[in-house]
Amino acid sequence: MTTIAFIGLGNMGIGMASNLAKAGHDVRALDISEDAVARAVEVGCKGCKDTSEAVSEADIVVTMLPAGKHVRMVYGDEGGVFDHAKQGALFIDSSTIDVATARAVISTAEHKGFHMIDAPVSGGVGGAAAGTLTFMCGGTKEAFEQAKPYLDIMGKNVFHAGDAGNGQVAKIANNMLLGIHMIGTCEAFNLAEKLGLDAQTFYDISSTASGQNWSMTSYCPAPGPVASAPSNNDYQPGFAAAMMLKDLRLAQDAATTARAATPLGTQAEALYSLMEASGKDDLDFSGIMKLINGTI
Repeated sequence: MTTIAFIGLGNMGIGMASNLAKAGHDVRALDISEDAVARAVEVGCKGCKDTSEAVSEADIVVTMLPAGKHVRMVYGDEGGVFDHAKQGALFIDSSTIDVATARAVISTAEHKGFHMIDAPVSGGVGGAAAGTLTFMCGGTKEAFEQAKPYLDIMGKNVFHAGDAGNGQVAKIANNMLLGIHMIGTCEAFNLAEKLGLDAQTFYDISSTASGQNWSMTSYCPAPGPVASAPSNNDYQPGFAAAMMLKDLRLAQDAATTARAATPLGTQAEALYSLMEASGKDDLDFSGIMKLINGTI
């Protein structure tokens, strides 16, 4: 049994922490929300009131936080993880944040004698609960190998993407592509409908032709063809449009720094920004269909 501190018990973190506890590990749970800590206790974790209590005896610290500023604060502020973690502890940050922050925090951790990886995830709330997430990891090979047995508990696919920060690179590039695919898929279904071709017939054809993609066959934005898709549940989120917009903005920031041309990524960000401006970014990201077809 390994002692694991888990900091950040939102919709993703709670499922991840639960799976570590179910695997028999001693999980010390911490969040600014008392309700979130209470939920973690219900699924087998031990609730903690502060960083010291959570991490001082932990062999591994896992964080799942909203943004880069929170990662810097949780690890580096006075009284943070760096101040209270025991020597030899391994840090796994599964937040989706900017590449520069990921690299800076890992560099500081290594300077202080800790191993650390960035390990953002793909797979949504359902994947977190089911333990089927995809982890994209950046950091030294040694740190990755130490982390992998625990990532395997929380995920189905675990990849080492290379040096520190490369997990974030893989995540934002992948999600930029996903956003572009989703918008294109919505446009195709909308065009077909406007020209008199129903969604099911178009799906039957395109899903076996060159237009096939994950956004169509696994997460179809048009109601009907894929029963489990959010489009058949009023676009209630598995992965909210607000979260997609966050990732698209991270991708655009990174593209600017790298001087990489991403014209479709830029347009995808603009369209999801319109969802935000319309107050509909709490819908699933496939709800961009409502913007495309003019219903929001």
